[in-house]
Amino acid sequence: MYLWLKFFHIFFIISWFAGLFYLPRIYVNLAMTAPQSAEYDRLIIMAQKLYKFMTPWGIGAISCGLLMPITQIGFSGWVNSKIAIGVLLAGYHLWCGALLRQFIAQQNTHSHKWYRAFNELPVFALLAALYLVLFKPF
Repeated sequence: MYLWLKFFHIFFIISWFAGLFYLPRIYVNLAMTAPQSAEYDRLIIMAQKLYKFMTPWGIGAISCGLLMPITQIGFSGWVNSKIAIGVLLAGYHLWCGALLRQFIAQQNTHSHKWYRAFNELPVFALLAALYLVLFKPF
């Protein structure tokens, strides 16, 4: 059972991160596009579809990530830290949804440069999670 959870967790993480990396890139383009244009409308549709697509992957990643310690490895320090990273990533995901709603309402307040920096946050979370999984420092 544990190996199946691990298998699906990795699959869901890869799929979810594809969305977490790409959605803010769409936001960079939205922030640089006039709200009353066909390009803006196309980017909004792309962002909405991507957000709907990536949400189940995030739920799967978090679900499998929480079930793995229950079935075999237990809740050691590194596992608790990895769960905390998962919670932060879920918050980032929800933040992306809130930003999407602002774009839809044409109430964006951030520049494309801000979104470029915002886009890098999941990279640091991924690096921290990989470190914890591979080195199990505590």
